[in-house]
Formats: sequence, C-alpha cells, structure tokens
Amino acid sequence: MSKFHKSLIASFLWLSILIFIVFYPMLISIYVFLPLFIGVMGYLLIQGIEQGRTSYIFIAIIYFINLETNLSLPFFLIIISTLLVYVLFYRSLIHFHKCKICGPLLIVLLIDMVYLGNLLAYDFIFQCSSIVLDNILLYSLIVDLLVVVIL
Repeated sequence: MSKFHKSLIASFLWLSILIFIVFYPMLISIYVFLPLFIGVMGYLLIQGIEQGRTSYIFIAIIYFINLETNLSLPFFLIIISTLLVYVLFYRSLIHFHKCKICGPLLIVLLIDMVYLGNLLAYDFIFQCSSIVLDNILLYSLIVDLLVVVIL
C-alpha cells in the first residue's frame, strides 16, 4: 500500500473514533437500550496507562466525560472507579494476564462492579437517584463483556 493510502486509512479511523466518542453518548441518552461500554472504555484506559499510549487514555477520558455529561451522572466517577480498579486490583491479577480472554473479562467485570458500587454509594450519601437498577443495566454489563471478548 502506498503512503497516501495508509495515511488516508489512519485519518478515516481517527475520524470514526471521534464521531463515536462524540455522538454515541448522545444516542444513549435518547435510546436507553444501547449499552454504556463503561467496562470496555475503562479497560482501554487501563491499557493506555500500562502501555503508555496517550491516544487510548485520551479516547477513554473524553468518552467518560461525554457520557457522564449526557446522562447526568456524577462527574469523574467512572474515571475514579477505573483508576481504583487499576490501583487496587490490576497488579494482583497478574496471573490472569497470561490468559487472553480471562484477564480482560475479569478487569471489565471489576470496573463495572466497582462503578456500580460507587454509584450506589453516591446515591445513598447524597439521597438522590442517578440510576435505576433493572434489566437494562444487566444487559449493558453482558454486552460490555461480549465486546471485550471480541476485541
């Protein structure tokens, strides 16, 4: 492939990622059946920190801020939850890093559970209702796990 085609493909890829980051959280606020992808983007953030890839970190943080703004969720709670998983659990799960599927699945499950726990604690402390626990949240968790298996 020529250099022009490679740069064209890279530009198209970045444009697609940017469109996804900007418009997908808006679509989630309209269509509630779309999955949130909190775990997948959290895993992307952790991989960006581990590998030193600033593009991964940038994509995940912008997505999280956009998602929290569009869904009126507590600001920076997803980022804090992801960093808690990274600091508290990621290093102790070193044995699961050898398995190509087990490690990402466990990390995504932990990110989702820690975020849900933090969100429920936030709701309890401030006596508000940020999220309703129902089948849609379970559906979002299952899709999150399936997407990380595919990736």
